Amino acid sequence: MIHGTTQLVGIIGSPIAQVKSPENFNAWFNENAVDVAMLPIDMREAQLAGFVSAMRGWNNLRGCVVTVPYKLTMAELVDELSPRAAALRSVNVLRRESDGRLVGDNVDGDGFLNAAKAHGFDPVGKSALVIGSGGVGAAIAWALCQGGVRCLGIADLSETRIRALKAILQNAFPDIEIHTQYSTLSEFDLVANATPVGMGGTGETPLPANLLQSLSAEALVTDVVTNPVLTPFLELARSRGCRIQTGPEMARAQLANLGAFMGVTALNI
Repeated sequence: MIHGTTQLVGIIGSPIAQVKSPENFNAWFNENAVDVAMLPIDMREAQLAGFVSAMRGWNNLRGCVVTVPYKLTMAELVDELSPRAAALRSVNVLRRESDGRLVGDNVDGDGFLNAAKAHGFDPVGKSALVIGSGGVGAAIAWALCQGGVRCLGIADLSETRIRALKAILQNAFPDIEIHTQYSTLSEFDLVANATPVGMGGTGETPLPANLLQSLSAEALVTDVVTNPVLTPFLELARSRGCRIQTGPEMARAQLANLGAFMGVTALNI
């Protein structure tokens, strides 16, 4: 039940119907008698700047989670960015300060590592490949570098995006080897799909099937896609004996980070 006293948080994107965050957050708020509610917001891009301006005067709004396709756009509209969000030019959560200023951060990478560590993955000294260098891919790559990987591979259809992300990471983490060329997956301890490929039952995989056959059975293979839970990529990895991490696992693993940044509570979901 929403009351006049209820503090609000939002989740904004388009489309928004597929996101699971409102039911996860609201179930926790209800079970713990916290007078906060999450609202899904499906916003047209043309009205995004106006909505952000309205957020500054929205007194009972604590913050907003940002999902596709607005993570990059929102980074240009807020008043302040965390150091990693400023480097990546991408946000997935905003906090509204008491004076109306909007502060952005990106905790996608934190959520990814939370989930990976639950599978026994320690990034220190490891080799990882991130497929996709958009908002979520860049955040995962940053978190892996910050976590201490020895070397990082980046794969993307866009050479421009690859070069841009490589430059950001080399500037922030000069001691880590950053590769954009590889002929086998056998040397990677972790392979992460950070693209939408495989969403909605298309049957597609983010890398060619012949290359995926070189996955090491010792690798942790992860996907950010939430529907289906078991993407063709994860099914193939599991058939090769790999440990797998699903998109919903990553989404759930960052709820505490999102809640803490917005100041609603240190969620333990």
